[in-house]
Amino acid sequence: MFDFQKPIPPYINEKQNIIRLVLFTSLFALVFINAYSPFGADKWYTLTRPQFFTYSSLTILVGVLVVVISRIIMYHVSKKYSIKIWQYLGWICAEIFSMAFTYASFEKIVLKDARLFTDLVKNSSRNTALVLLLPYSILWLYFSWRDKKEQIEKLAEFPSFPENSRNMIPFYDDKGILKFSIKKENLLYLESAENYVNICYLNKGKVSKYLLRDTLKKIEDTFSGTEIIRCHRSFIVNFEKVRVIRKDKDGLKLEFDDPSVTDIPVSKTYVNAVMQTFSKYLTVDLN
Repeated sequence: MFDFQKPIPPYINEKQNIIRLVLFTSLFALVFINAYSPFGADKWYTLTRPQFFTYSSLTILVGVLVVVISRIIMYHVSKKYSIKIWQYLGWICAEIFSMAFTYASFEKIVLKDARLFTDLVKNSSRNTALVLLLPYSILWLYFSWRDKKEQIEKLAEFPSFPENSRNMIPFYDDKGILKFSIKKENLLYLESAENYVNICYLNKGKVSKYLLRDTLKKIEDTFSGTEIIRCHRSFIVNFEKVRVIRKDKDGLKLEFDDPSVTDIPVSKTYVNAVMQTFSKYLTVDLN
């Protein structure tokens, strides 16, 4: 069963992919509107094909502006909050309605369409759904394929380890270059530092840190299904190294085996996932 509570894949909100989405959607809309004349386009004055192409391009530009603004907002929101799949789908619905409302207003105010405004919105919503959902679906499949291809290439580039070192965890920077690797048993936690991530680990019995240029959101997906999970907007923790979940006035805190390691907070968003996963490994102190 599909899990709508899962966060959207990081590649959805990568800058380059946002640009690809806007450009591809614009091109698709341009071909669509010239081929099928939606939004009452066949009633736009008496125009030659070159004139119609020019007017339709300007109309599409206005509509795509809605997508551009929406994606800029989504990009900044995703830097602070994890956007789940159901929220992303709702966001797309809002984009469709916003663009449909824009086109319906254009037909009513500029083209003086005699139909009811509600009918114009319904008709525009249907056409806008086709204009957006088809390229969105195509691009999601392409981005997913491209992401898996890059992951396979990274695995191919990663050096082979001896049999007793296969639990090494590789860390790549935002350009896909291998920068750091560590045994899972030595990893403590990861901490977000804007466009960087601090990797906190044990080195010869002492706590050390390595600064990696990447985002916590991208790294989180690589640990899916493992003992290394997100517990806070700013932290990912290796729960095999955690000794106790403690509840105090500030909320839940994670205590590590090593008392020199700072306690890590658990935010409300991740409480259920943390409790379910950590219950197999931890002592819970909620007094």
